[in-house]
Amino acid sequence: MSKRGGSVTPADVTTLLALSNRVEGEKPNMPHFEEETGDIILHTHNGEAISAKTGGQRNIVKASQNNDILFAIGPAGTGKTYTSVALAVQALKNRKVKKIILARPAVEAGENLGFLPGDLKEKIDPYLRPLYDALEEMIEYDKLEFQLTKNIIEIAPLAYMRGRTLNNAFVILDEAQNATNIQMKMFLTRIGYNSRAIITGDVTQTDLPRKQESGLIVIQKILKDIDGISFVYLDQSDVVRHKLVRDIIDAYDKFEDKKRK
Repeated sequence: MSKRGGSVTPADVTTLLALSNRVEGEKPNMPHFEEETGDIILHTHNGEAISAKTGGQRNIVKASQNNDILFAIGPAGTGKTYTSVALAVQALKNRKVKKIILARPAVEAGENLGFLPGDLKEKIDPYLRPLYDALEEMIEYDKLEFQLTKNIIEIAPLAYMRGRTLNNAFVILDEAQNATNIQMKMFLTRIGYNSRAIITGDVTQTDLPRKQESGLIVIQKILKDIDGISFVYLDQSDVVRHKLVRDIIDAYDKFEDKKRK
């Protein structure tokens, strides 16, 4: 990674070690990992290389190249959103699409929008902040501001997609576990000519009311056999955040298993 223009951090080393020892007794697939991480998605405005660092992230990159619609499903910290945004920015820079559209359901996770200060944009922006954060790392500030102003890059709540046809666009729906069945169908049927879509989510972190089923859970059964649509599943071994995030996810999984038993 360093030789190809990327910066190597302590977190990268931790990820490398975790991948080589993720299952006791499993033969490490280090040569494959080393070979694949050489494929850089793009460089940030600071010259740093962004590449797929785990098997799950590499699967996202490969599946996105071969499918118009991709579902990336996995726990927090696996780089689903970051990798997807990087692919969208790459497509825009290479002029494969004319615009990027990033959407998120504005589900009230423990907060009521009506009680938050400010106008509608100010109320919704906190839900969209992770998407801004990813873009700010990849595109220099002035250029990003221009693209946002001209709607070359658009970040909006999922509800704003209704009634639109999205042509020549790279579309990402983030936190899709918080989309209902109706919203998921509405979003997928917006996809137009020369457009690609990535839908990301974590089915274990749904903020919908108890009686409402997540569209991301149901869609896996509905679209599983359609050509041009792919499902990529990530797990704890793909977590690239602080090492404790992997331990936290594992502890929650064990707790839920005990409850089910």
